[in-house]
Amino acid sequence: MNYKIIKVLGILSIVFLSACTNENQMPEPLKVATQISEKVNVADLWQAKDINLITDADFKKKVEYGKELVAHTAKYLGPNGSVKQLSNGLNCQNCHLEAGTKAFGNNYGSVASMYPKYRNRSGTVENVTKRINDCFERSLNGEPLDTLSAEMLAMKAYITYIGSDVEKGKKAYGSGLKSFGYLNRAADKVKGKQVYIAQCQTCHQADGQGLMAESGDEYTYPPLWGKHSYNDGAGLSRVTNFAKYAKFNMPLGATYDKPILSDEDAWDVAAFVNSQYRPHIETPLVFPDLTKKPISHPYGP
Repeated sequence: MNYKIIKVLGILSIVFLSACTNENQMPEPLKVATQISEKVNVADLWQAKDINLITDADFKKKVEYGKELVAHTAKYLGPNGSVKQLSNGLNCQNCHLEAGTKAFGNNYGSVASMYPKYRNRSGTVENVTKRINDCFERSLNGEPLDTLSAEMLAMKAYITYIGSDVEKGKKAYGSGLKSFGYLNRAADKVKGKQVYIAQCQTCHQADGQGLMAESGDEYTYPPLWGKHSYNDGAGLSRVTNFAKYAKFNMPLGATYDKPILSDEDAWDVAAFVNSQYRPHIETPLVFPDLTKKPISHPYGP
């Protein structure tokens, strides 16, 4: 079937499900949609382990390099990267805020404690290296990094070190993204465009192509669509993920306890941004068990 038709069918399924207003008509997973966002216990929030506590000089240097790669990926591995050219020009921290340390900012708090783990998307047990390369191929719309390269080893060391205080098998509180309720209507990309104009385009620009830093090797504000943005296999290409990300992190200054966007604004701007053109990635082997595929993936069935 034509890819565009499949994508439309996937989006229509989300629209249909989110438009149901009678709770009894909702499929089981959407009955939680009426719940309000949880109250956060600040004292329990995960905090990244301090790199300055490392006493081994060589290991500390590796972890620091890993942090630098997460924060400024494009400088080293982007289109004009000093080490290799294999990604689209985004930095890992464009999605994993503050180098993966911000509470509910898609952080790395649970990586060390939860990986290796089985992932429904691949239908396999994945290690940290595989997860990092997933991001290179999807969010960075590029090529996988050599698993034995100094860069991969450094990124792995950093990502696992900052979460190494978390008990194995436990999810760090405040890691990942913060959930909030679905709307009782379909997300509206027309309204979302107005939200984008009012709240987002100052940084990401009217054409969604972001703002390049003066150095020319990374973005000050990343593109949200177009050929240099994340592709349609990335986590943020899911409307649910983008809405959570935007609600508690955007525009700049927003936090989990002081959001700027309303729930409706977050859903609508997610619908608008993810309805724009972005690169396509072929993913014929994802979700071998289709009953495990979240409804918000922008492709069928």
